[in-house]
Amino acid sequence: MILDISQPLKNGVPVWPGDTEFTFDLTLTLAESGSVNVGRLTMSTHTGTHADAPFHFRDDGTRVGMLDPEAFIGPARVIEAREESIGAEELGWHDLDGIERLLVKTGSWLDRTVFPGRISYFRPDAGQFLAEKGIRLVGVDTPSVDPLDSKDLPAHEALRSGGIHILEGLVLDKVEPGDYELIALPLALEEADASPVRAVLRTTP
Repeated sequence: MILDISQPLKNGVPVWPGDTEFTFDLTLTLAESGSVNVGRLTMSTHTGTHADAPFHFRDDGTRVGMLDPEAFIGPARVIEAREESIGAEELGWHDLDGIERLLVKTGSWLDRTVFPGRISYFRPDAGQFLAEKGIRLVGVDTPSVDPLDSKDLPAHEALRSGGIHILEGLVLDKVEPGDYELIALPLALEEADASPVRAVLRTTP
């Protein structure tokens, strides 16, 4: 079974306040061309479900084109952590041994039609803890792993320091904790700071 855990991209999808609004329109219609419809997208790289590259928060950081695709495909574990802040202590309550991809269901983005005013977030000590566990990728059901008003993005930096890739904006409302196969490849946007992904989970036998 395939579980789609992506935020649908459509006009009106919530974006970071002040960021580029998502729009899709047709620049050429079948009626006009006699053969095809041709569409145009305008969007921020951080719209909906997306992968952050370190270049997002560091001028010398790795860009999307250099991210390791293997980190975004493979066995993953979904856990539920509904605390307002999530660090080593809270993550330590869960069995994380032997996994490389961790998806955290916080349930803190309640209305997906509007940008949230408050979310669950990672504390910086989560980065070292997860790196020591061998985690290569972390995904969250929020727009950021940091508090929404953070300027220095300590959780982003801590995860980068541990070599951990970041997925944000997952839709995990209907996903039960457990083990799955994750497929969530970024686009081949060589110079970009982030990329939308089509994230799915496949149930394992």
